Amino acid sequence: MKVVNEVSPTDPERMKQFMEPGPGGPIFMVNLLKFKDKAEYEDGRETDLTGREAYAIYGNAVMDILKKFGGKPVFMGDVTFLALGQVEELWDEIAIASYPSRADMVRMSMSPEWQEISVHRTAGLKGQLNIETIAPSDFAGVQDAMDD
Repeated sequence: MKVVNEVSPTDPERMKQFMEPGPGGPIFMVNLLKFKDKAEYEDGRETDLTGREAYAIYGNAVMDILKKFGGKPVFMGDVTFLALGQVEELWDEIAIASYPSRADMVRMSMSPEWQEISVHRTAGLKGQLNIETIAPSDFAGVQDAMDD
């Protein structure tokens, strides 16, 4: 299995699929994050921030924006060990967020508020995998996770 981290989508077909309605009900976005050693802002601004610190600015701001679109953080933690499988380089952090639907996530990522803070995301990330997941229909804990 080939793994390619990206900071922004590069495949037009995948972007087209992302804009489709998606599965019914809540989605859980699993984000595998790899940070730059030093943040690099596209506008060339000078900074002493690490990639992790720049991404933390984005992460803290996105918590409020998530709520406006019905989303919420589910889990965040540092990656410490790969117990099974092989990758050239481990991700640094994992973050999981829930949304009522894919459309809600798309609306959030197109909002002016998200666009404004995303400069910190781009400055801090070396790459990431962003994986959409849904819970099995017979899993009762989904609504509990959305309600908490």
